[in-house]
Formats: sequence, C-alpha cells, structure tokens
Amino acid sequence: MLNLSTLNPQQRQAVETIRGPLLILAGAGTGKTRVITFRIAHMVGRGIAPGNILGVTFTNKAAREMRERVTQLLPRRKTEDKANRPTICTFHSLCVRILRQHIDKLGYKKNFVIYDESEQLAAVKKILSAISTKGEKSDPGAVLAMLSKFKNGGESSARTLGDPSVRALAEHIAKRYESALHACNAVDFDDLILLTLRLFREHPDALQACRDKYKFVMVDEYQDTNASQFELVHSLTQEHRNFCVVGDDDQSIYGWRGAEVANLLNLEKHFPEVKIVKLEQNYRSTTTILSAANAIIKNNVQRRGKSLWSQKGAGAKILLNTYGNDEDEAREVVAQIEFKRLAYRVPWQDCAILFRTNQQSRPLETALRAAGVRYHLIGGQSFFDRREIKDFIAFLKTFLNPNDDISLLRIANVPARGLSDVTMERLLGASHDRKCSVFTAMKNPLVTTAFQTNTRKSIEAFVGFVERVQGQLQTTANEFRLQTWAENFLNETGYFAELRRLEKTPEAAEARVRNLKELMATMDGAGNAPTERLDNFLEGITLDSDREEEKENTGDAVTLITMHSCKGLEFPHVFVVGLEDGLLPHSRSKVEGTLDEERRLFYVAVTRAMQTLTISHCGGRKKYGQLLPCHPSPFLKELPEELVEHSDSKSKTPVAAESGKNLFAAMREAVYQ
Repeated sequence: MLNLSTLNPQQRQAVETIRGPLLILAGAGTGKTRVITFRIAHMVGRGIAPGNILGVTFTNKAAREMRERVTQLLPRRKTEDKANRPTICTFHSLCVRILRQHIDKLGYKKNFVIYDESEQLAAVKKILSAISTKGEKSDPGAVLAMLSKFKNGGESSARTLGDPSVRALAEHIAKRYESALHACNAVDFDDLILLTLRLFREHPDALQACRDKYKFVMVDEYQDTNASQFELVHSLTQEHRNFCVVGDDDQSIYGWRGAEVANLLNLEKHFPEVKIVKLEQNYRSTTTILSAANAIIKNNVQRRGKSLWSQKGAGAKILLNTYGNDEDEAREVVAQIEFKRLAYRVPWQDCAILFRTNQQSRPLETALRAAGVRYHLIGGQSFFDRREIKDFIAFLKTFLNPNDDISLLRIANVPARGLSDVTMERLLGASHDRKCSVFTAMKNPLVTTAFQTNTRKSIEAFVGFVERVQGQLQTTANEFRLQTWAENFLNETGYFAELRRLEKTPEAAEARVRNLKELMATMDGAGNAPTERLDNFLEGITLDSDREEEKENTGDAVTLITMHSCKGLEFPHVFVVGLEDGLLPHSRSKVEGTLDEERRLFYVAVTRAMQTLTISHCGGRKKYGQLLPCHPSPFLKELPEELVEHSDSKSKTPVAAESGKNLFAAMREAVYQ
C-alpha cells in the first residue's frame, strides 16, 4: 500500500489530483521526482491501467530513474507484464514508438534509421557543396542550427529567420535536406516529433489510437518544451484532458535552443480549468542560499510567483571573492577546495565549480592539475564521439540499411579497399543523377562500366561484402550472436589491424580496440530476430543523448560543469566563478533581449548549493594571451547585503578560540591519519 503520509501537504495534493488538467509548479529541490513517481503509483492504486499512463521527460537518465522508482512503488504483479507497464520515456523515444508502428503511412519504411548530429552535418555538407558558388564557404553547423529552428517553428524561429532572403534559403536547404534523408530512409531528431505531428494531422486514426492508449499524460520539465513538443502534448490530451505538467518557469534556461517558457506561463489559455499546485518547501539548501535565490529571481517580471523555503537553518553566509585575473581565481578556488578537504574532511566529490562558458574551464583545469586534485569535466568528449565507435556504428547502419548514404560513405574505404574519395564522389554524382542511393548506383552496371577495371572490381567486392554480411542477419537461428558476427566482419575487413597500425602507441591502440569490444558485448539485448536486436541497439545509442552521464564512476573528484548542464544536480559546496558583465549576463543577452533568461541561469546555479556557496569575479580575464579588463556582473547587486560575506572583510575577522582549536585538531588528524 502506498504511504502518502510521507509527503508534505502540497506534494500530497498534487499526487491525489489525478483527473483533469494540473500544473505542478515545482521549485528547485522541492522533491518533484518523488511527486511524479508517487502520482503514477497512486493512479495505478486507484484502478487506472498502467498501460494507459504516459510519463514524458527530456533525458534518458531522468526517464530511467523515474521508471526504477515507479517499479519500486508498484506491486510486483503490476510490473511483471511489460506490455502493461506505464510508458515513461523521452519525447524522442515516444515518437520513435509511434513512428515504428505508423511511419509507412508517410511513405517511409518501418526500419528507418535515426541520424545523429555528425550524420546530419555530413548531409548538410553534401547539400552545401552542391549549391555553393566557387570560393563561397558556409558553416555546416550554423546551417544545421538554422534548419532545426526553421523546422521547429515557434517565436524564436520567427525572430531568427525574420529576413525574407534567409527564410527563402532555409526553405530551399530544408527541402533538399528532407529529400536527402528520405532517400536514405532516415530521419533526424527534429523529424521524430515533426513526422509524428504530420502523422496525427494526416491520419486521424493513428492519433485516435495514441489517445486511446495514453489516457493519462504527465510531462516533466514543461518549461523546456518547444513549439512542436507543445503541439504533440496538446494533440494527445485535448480530448480526454487528463494532463499533468510539472515545471518551474524560474528554471527555463534553454530559450536558445527553442524552449518557450510561455508554454508554462500561458497554460490557462489552452486549459482554462487547470488546477495549480505550488511546491515551495526545499529539501536541498540552507535558508541563506534560498533567500538569495528568491531575491535574485523576483527581479524577473514575467513569472509565476513562488518563494522557496527550507527547514535546514540559516547556514553559512554566501562568500563573495574578487580576484585580479582568471588564473588567480582558478588557483584560489582550488586552494579553498583543498582547505575544505584538509581542515573539514570534505571530499572532492562534494565540491563543484560552475561557469557560464566552456572556455572558462581551461585555467580551472590547469590549476586543479597543478595541485594534484582529481576532477571530472562534464561535457568532455563522449564515448560515442570517438572515431572507432562512429566507424563501427556506420558499419552496422550500412548492413541494416545499405541505402543509408551517410553511413556507407563513411566506411566504404575504411580500411582502404580501393574506393578513393574521387571514386566515391563519382558514385555520389551518379546517385544524384539517377535519384537513387549510392549503394544502388554501385550495383548498376551502367554506372560501374565507366570505371577502370581495378576500381570496378573494388566496387563489386564491396557490394558483395555488404550483401553477404547483411545476409547473415537474416538467420532464424536462436544461437546467432551479434557480438560474434560483429567481431567477424571487423576482423575480415582488417579494421582491428588498421586501428593498431594507425595509433602511435600500443596502449592507445588497445584502448580503442577495448572500446569496440566493450560496446559489442552489449549488442545482444532486447529482441528476438538479429535485425530486431540490431535495430534496438542502434536506436538506444542514437536516442541516448545523455549517455555521457553513464560513464564509469569517477570516484572522488571535483565536478567542473557549465551552468546550462547543472540543472537537476546538487552539491554540498558550490563555487560559481566568472560573475562578470559580459559573461553572466552574457554580452549577447543585451542584443537579443534575453536578460531574464540569464538571470534564471544565475538562479539555477545558486540553487545547486546545499551547504555553502562561494561566488567570484575578476578584474581582468585573459583572451588570446592578452589581459582584458572585466566589470562585476549587475546580478551581484541583487544579492541581499546581509546574506553576503566579502572575502576581504572575512580575512580581518579574528577566528573564535574554540573554532581555531577545532580547526587545528581536524588538520592534525588529517595529516597524521
């Protein structure tokens, strides 16, 4: 039996309201995941079929955590039947589920592939090379970002593409890009939602089937939804209206990637009968930290009023430090972390350093290394961005779907097999002329007879290799192992040998081989037929965009993280560095009119701290080797003076005798233990 007495009154009210539209305004650290999971379990306890419940969140990590917690709360008999469990997933995973069932109605095959960012960039580069005039250079990354905004629509898109000539160019590239992906039976992340919306508009039967299945819908982090995600949720819920959204407009910090806080602020326009429950009791931070956060965020006019409070006591004042330059700042922050470790036995893993831009990490990393402090930089190179992993995934996608041009072009001459860049460019041109895939062009004698004998033999050998390895997947033998199959074709191509040949040291080569073998060991997961297992494996990799967080446990290490990446996390001791005008708020915000979002970013950074918060800024910061003057952030003036202790005044205050005795005792113990 679910025990609701462990919830506070507002949490309990949110859990027990299960019919009709509901907005749960969940401030930072107020236990929203607990409320969501209890609410799902409570619905099941009240007789609602688990299979009719849908929970949508933004990251796979959040979805996994939610699924695990719901499973623990539900009676075992309710979770044994997989088909009748609540669906808890990301927006993209939800759309993949829907499209795997219905995408053939839109002219795609059900075994479509999902392009990641590198494959999207490759597709954009191909288009740009075809339409650019000689000497003209375009940034494929910028074009891809423009395409994404254009496709997702919304207010931010209209602002960005207000220039008619820019909009015309975006439409032209978008049409060619869509055509290129469709030819490969591929979709990208934006397409997953947009094609689902198109499916709902053009095929009401598919929409009705989804409404019949998902009769109770919950959406987490609702302030982060963009226009198309809003439309998707609205389509599913406008009939039954059993719709619960959980979010905090004060933590809306992703406007730059299309999130529209108006979706949360203007909810009553679409659901006038919506009930609103505020969660304001914070279980994370001290009263001092929360009072500062409340004082900062109240300067944003367009927001839903809420005020965080805590029973954790006042705690230490916020420490404000000023340094001459960013290198001094980095050294002193590291010194303070080491002082906490030696004097108060604070482990490194309890400390986090937060910054506005990635470039700020360099002096911090240098100082940490110089002091011998272990650290974990969130946002380093992902396991799935490594060359050998990308090559391997391209092989798999090619065998699953040889008409996937991007994957085929990546591995056609890896390792070298006589298919030079010039040869592949000619084949690509032939595929454009014939409006077919590169693989189809490679199989066409009218195309291949134009090549020299050796090249033609290389093309035919490659086609034979792909078809033979692909054919092995068609087996119905239960003992067929994808891991063995993958090792065999990599050995046959000489890929392992190539890795060992190209690396400078045997250790680096073996690390790359080990990366591949560790990944291959995870291939034989869900599914029966080999192609189904391979589909599920690739889908999991492509959708799991936050896989970086699943890396090996870093142990006792300081966390270095950007403010945008820290939402949802908490640390006992937080150091917020670089509080300077131009960094936070960022110089762009004054031009783009996004000062409110920059203030929300500061609010998010402050509310990560549990016990102590230290903020610092510099009088100068190095750029290209030159020290440029900096000015304090205007946000610092919004901190109530009585909550702040300036480092210079602290240094003049004598330490109480008892405190000094305790401090030296702790240090002596740390040294001689």
